[in-house]
This record gives sequence, C-alpha cells and structure tokens, in this order.
Amino acid sequence: MAKKSKQTRPAQAPAAQDKPATLKDLLDPKVLEKLKAQANDLKQEEEDRKATKRQQEEEARKAEQKRKENDFEYLLNNTKQDWKQYK
Repeated sequence: MAKKSKQTRPAQAPAAQDKPATLKDLLDPKVLEKLKAQANDLKQEEEDRKATKRQQEEEARKAEQKRKENDFEYLLNNTKQDWKQYK
C-alpha cells in the first residue's frame, strides 16, 4: 500500500479591505442614528402596548373574580371548609 501524500493548502491572508461594503458603511451616520431612534421608539411603543394589554387582562380577571365572589352557588361549591364539622 502506498502512503497518501497530504496536500497543503496555501494560507489565506485575512483581507479586511477585500470585504464588500455593508449597508451600515454606505449610510450616512445621521440617517443611521435616525433609524436606530425609530427602532427604539417602535420597541417602546410595543412594550407600552403589551403593558396596557396585560393591565386590561388583569382588570378583567379581577372583575370576573369579584363577580364570582358575589355568586353564592360558586362560593358554596368552591369552599375549602369541611361543613360536616359544624353539624
């Protein structure tokens, strides 16, 4: 059996200047800042919308619980006390 000779690849020098230009490089810094500010505003609006939605759901849940607490049948069925003790 013949030994296989290993092929060596020529080392590639890192060519930082040969990289293609990115959009970030091509945009004016002022435009880039405006885009970042707009993205931050949109994120803040989304967080505010989620917070208000969560608050509305919490209020609805509290209103439903209050309605149930005024319903005698619900309270009777869901009580944790053992009423047989009081006979």
